[in-house]
Amino acid sequence: MAEQKKTKAGRTKTSTAPGRVRRDPERTRARILEAARVEFARRGLGGARIDQITARAGSNKRMIYYYFGNKEALFLAALESAYEAIRMAEQSLRLTDLEPAEGIRRLVRFTWDYYLAHPEFITLLNSENLHRARHLKKSKEIQALHSPLVAMLDGLLRRGQRAGVFRRGVDAVQLYISIAALGYFYLSNNHTLSTIFGRDLMRPQALKQRLGHMTALVLGFLSK
Repeated sequence: MAEQKKTKAGRTKTSTAPGRVRRDPERTRARILEAARVEFARRGLGGARIDQITARAGSNKRMIYYYFGNKEALFLAALESAYEAIRMAEQSLRLTDLEPAEGIRRLVRFTWDYYLAHPEFITLLNSENLHRARHLKKSKEIQALHSPLVAMLDGLLRRGQRAGVFRRGVDAVQLYISIAALGYFYLSNNHTLSTIFGRDLMRPQALKQRLGHMTALVLGFLSK
């Protein structure tokens, strides 16, 4: 039971009795989201179980329903948090401070490295595409999350055009989709592609070659 004590300033201070852990709502919610991302990425929406998510999060069903409402709402929250994580990481690239060509080079490398470090992001997106983005269409945040990325890339393209190093008429959204697709398809299909072409496409040397190829392809397209 919590115990109240008077401080020197006369304010009441509540102390937690031994053996009682004070709840941290934000930390609990974050743990549930992290566990949900892992389970949904591994098993999809249909295969993931609330019991598995609560066990991984060290929480209970009551907390999941309290914070998220139901399994589908939790899936949407996991998708939103996954997108938020990559968008926040992209902002840290500070592309507006770089020369245009270097900014593009850094964005291509970042996207590639992020996919390699976060394979669950790819599998989460695969799962939602199977549902035809049914959950993302309900999101009130997803488009706003992507607006800064589009603005940042559009500004980079415009600076490159003014400097005479990039061609005109390039749509920032189309360019980003192409950059994402070059890495996404390679990694999401690496098992079939490796089998078809008789190569281990996940070898370090193969990954290095792929990054070089993607970078040259994008910069070659943008060059005036």
